[in-house]
Amino acid sequence: MHPLAYIALGSNLGDRDQFLARARTALAALPGSRVVAESSVEETAPVSDVPQGAYLNQMVALETELSPRELLAELHRIENDAGRVRTTHWGPRTLDLDIVRYGDQRVDEPDLVIPHPQLSHRDWWQRELAELGATE
Repeated sequence: MHPLAYIALGSNLGDRDQFLARARTALAALPGSRVVAESSVEETAPVSDVPQGAYLNQMVALETELSPRELLAELHRIENDAGRVRTTHWGPRTLDLDIVRYGDQRVDEPDLVIPHPQLSHRDWWQRELAELGATE
């Protein structure tokens, strides 16, 4: 069995439901990967001081052969395909995909930290992980 990666999906621009649906489809189509569980979708307030609308958020459990680095590259590709533009840090976005956890691996690199450093500050991620049965 391959590791389970927990991927957070978020959107607060455009057709938020559609962006999450497309992301789930794209994640399921990744090579050597399959979505094994999905949390409920919930609406949350933005966490930054940048003026923007509410987010729709969801967590998926993805069984994958991809390494954390390969998975990150694929997540960025999916975000780009959804029209994500990275102009304002923590600003509004069509789609945001984050690796929250990747099995029991720990990664600490400049552009990739696993578990995600904001995990303890995002109560909705904790609720979604609990819904998926993810334990520490």
